[in-house]
Amino acid sequence: MRLQRPRRPRGFRPADSAQQIVGGFLLAGPFVVTEEVWDLADNMSVVQALVTVSIVFAIGYATLYKADTKRDATDEQEVVGIPIRFISLMCVSFGSVTILALLFDAPDTFIESSKTTTAMAVTTFKAVSVGSVFSVVGAATADSVFSR
Repeated sequence: MRLQRPRRPRGFRPADSAQQIVGGFLLAGPFVVTEEVWDLADNMSVVQALVTVSIVFAIGYATLYKADTKRDATDEQEVVGIPIRFISLMCVSFGSVTILALLFDAPDTFIESSKTTTAMAVTTFKAVSVGSVFSVVGAATADSVFSR
């Protein structure tokens, strides 16, 4: 009979963030440059955008810790009680959409020039919330698939 050491949880590494970034940017791109997303965002309320942000958090957590049965949030390194992997996922999910939107100058392209700077920022926030729904799927899937 061969004894095995108990499995020690693998720490969060920079390579894990890199995998999340690839997945997050891959699925964020098409939604940042689609006029329909910006029209949708323009017509959303701030409450709807905040609910959408909550959905992004729920999708991310469920994909990392519920869909992947080999990963447990309580075994991971934490900051203020929140797993570093999850923090990274949220930064990538919202960050990739924001970076692409600003890089491609999407707000100036898709939002009426007559709007105030504040109105443009609010619409951009709402568009980022929509794009992040797709970005989080890509980022979390890449993290789960390639972190073996």
